Amino acid sequence: MTSPVRSDVRNPLAPTLSHNKGRGGAAASAAPHGAIVAEAVSWVGTPYRHQASLKGVGCDCLGLVRGVWRAVYGDEPEATPGYTPDWAEAARRETLAQAAARHMTAVRVDEAAAGDVLLFRWRGTLPAKHAGILVEAGRFVHAHQGAAVAFAALSPWWRRRVAFVFRFPGVG
Repeated sequence: MTSPVRSDVRNPLAPTLSHNKGRGGAAASAAPHGAIVAEAVSWVGTPYRHQASLKGVGCDCLGLVRGVWRAVYGDEPEATPGYTPDWAEAARRETLAQAAARHMTAVRVDEAAAGDVLLFRWRGTLPAKHAGILVEAGRFVHAHQGAAVAFAALSPWWRRRVAFVFRFPGVG
């Protein structure tokens, strides 16, 4: 089942790609998009640290999403296992997307809104292994190796690599 198209939300992503909509298992309280965006933006400048998730100290892309979850909802919904930088290439499974689907709602790429988690795949044959949080149409926040958490334009290069979009629980 796919989500109905909302005419009141500007489409920040193109081209249109469809994904199945699913509901994660989190029993978290409702949160407005604004709270998620404000928290994500507050991480800008946090240095990159593989597997870390501490605002102002260090995080990787997953750590950014985990930190925003903790700030908005409280405890993380499940423990994050250790992972190496090449985990996606080695496993060849959509581990990141599967974990997100357990706790968030999958939405169509063309329905992404501020506060949604974007999962990117570097190549069409590889699993998604990078995450960011959309903060406004055409702009997201992410952590990447060698740089601090930063804003990035959702340029055509990034748009082509969006594989999944997930909405935090209780939003929209």
